[in-house]
Amino acid sequence: MLSDAAWTQATDSQARGLLLPVAAANLAREDAIRDPGEASVEALELSRALGLSITVADALFRAGRRADPETRLFLDPRLAHLTPPDAMADRELSADRLARAIRAREKVAVFGDYDCDGITSCAIVTEVLRALGGDVVPLLATRKDGSYGFNAKALERVRQTGATLLVTCDCGSSDHERLATARSYGIETLVIDHHLVPAEPLPALAFLNPHRPECGFPFKGLASCGLALSLGAAVRRALGANLDMRQWLDLVAIGTVADVAPLVGDNRALVRAGLAVLGQGARPGLRALAELARLDLGQGVSADDIAFRVAPRLNAPGRLDDPDLSLALLLERDSTRAAGIAAMIEQLTAQRRAIQEEMIGQALREIEANGWAKEPAILLARQGWHPGIVGIVAGRVASKFGKPTIVVALDGAAGRGSVRGPAGFPLHDALVLSRAGLVGFGGHQAAAGVEVRADRVEALRVLWCDAAVALGALNLGPLEGEADVRLDDRDEPAVVARDFERLEPCGQGNRAPRVLVRGAPVRVSRVIKGHLKLEISLRRHVIGAFGYELGALSSGLSGGRVDIVGRLRRDTFRGGSAVEIRIDRVERTS
Repeated sequence: MLSDAAWTQATDSQARGLLLPVAAANLAREDAIRDPGEASVEALELSRALGLSITVADALFRAGRRADPETRLFLDPRLAHLTPPDAMADRELSADRLARAIRAREKVAVFGDYDCDGITSCAIVTEVLRALGGDVVPLLATRKDGSYGFNAKALERVRQTGATLLVTCDCGSSDHERLATARSYGIETLVIDHHLVPAEPLPALAFLNPHRPECGFPFKGLASCGLALSLGAAVRRALGANLDMRQWLDLVAIGTVADVAPLVGDNRALVRAGLAVLGQGARPGLRALAELARLDLGQGVSADDIAFRVAPRLNAPGRLDDPDLSLALLLERDSTRAAGIAAMIEQLTAQRRAIQEEMIGQALREIEANGWAKEPAILLARQGWHPGIVGIVAGRVASKFGKPTIVVALDGAAGRGSVRGPAGFPLHDALVLSRAGLVGFGGHQAAAGVEVRADRVEALRVLWCDAAVALGALNLGPLEGEADVRLDDRDEPAVVARDFERLEPCGQGNRAPRVLVRGAPVRVSRVIKGHLKLEISLRRHVIGAFGYELGALSSGLSGGRVDIVGRLRRDTFRGGSAVEIRIDRVERTS
């Protein structure tokens, strides 16, 4: 569900909402870069107490953290601190039923949704059950079936396998009719899902979803892949087997980050450990995919690497046609075959990029022509748009304008769309308020999908804008360019970058701090394929800065001084102690 790095950055022609024109007149503008100010005495004390650079300690202090056990756990999340799963509704029931199926050699169908969370969840359940001796048939939803989740065509595919037990992954919470039909066919169903739960009871044997009102599991943020891993551990225990569950943490990390699940609590520990497993490169398919993505696993992997390099590639086959290619990649254990599958996925990724850029251009032109950027929320609907790409377009538009966004691909009288919004805006709640204009919807607060009628688009636009106002969207806006902390000139930049890595994984619910460098001399290093490379002179160091598709700004920067906001990170291309700022916003000051 997430985009490439380019999906959250502005192109030269689209940068006006995120970047100030490089001119001295900017200093008088109300939207000039806000300076968080120098580190306080309390931040200096926190630096000493936690053994962190002043800059990172200051960022933590400004975020409300202190030198207490909670902060120490945040900096060093461990699997040993995961919430005990005993109170999770239907976990033991599901494990016992799966253990019985394995002992009896029943055929088990595992059905996953077509996005990264569904694919990784399906792969986890499939591999765990097979490792424990199960007879498993994995299946995935496809967009060409014409609907979300476990639809009628999916049920027929499951029926044809001859399975007597079905496990749904990342879908099923709202599929009451199909699950009831499956039961009438003699197929028992276990549902693993994390989407919000309708009021009516689900006709399934077991239902793993922390959002169930009767579920006592206190951490509600697990994605379906995290639930799948927990269920696998329960099945292992039910069978008395010796099986190391840590080998699937790479898939949990991918599914959790890709599905925009909050990177706090249990998810923080799972993803931190999963990034380490991913960095080991043990899974041939992911190793091959990383090579094509120019991701050096040996350098360490971040949540950004998943969001911008791994997940978009795994999502590409399902966006354009059939996600089975991605599932095959994750399950493949032969390196040669994995490399071949990865190459096919890379080709589909290139096709997806071309379609996406055309649709984004059309969307931005339509917004400008209709003045929709001034509205509290945005709704775009167009005949012929690719239904697999609308989520990317919605994400780009929501990021650029800081507004809740629905983008719909119409096909005649009906359409399917994706919903994205600024961080913290409750998308699912907004859809509930807009339901009179929808055929159906599903998802969670950070991402959702909708089905609409073409003749109801304008009515839905009014409802969507009204819902955005009611839920406070007017108080939101793009976060890019707002500095969280000033880079303290007493710190070594390489140490600051290293300490920021202790805040990983960063993403939903744990945004990576933006650093401000104030009034630094700048030199344009080069412009490559429209991308801007700068050298920033600090008091004792020179560091690099990189601006995606910001090459057009080069002529107004070199030889002056700038305020620059972005993420400070290791420069893996230059290696050693080199660091760079990934530019969110830049303003010339002299």
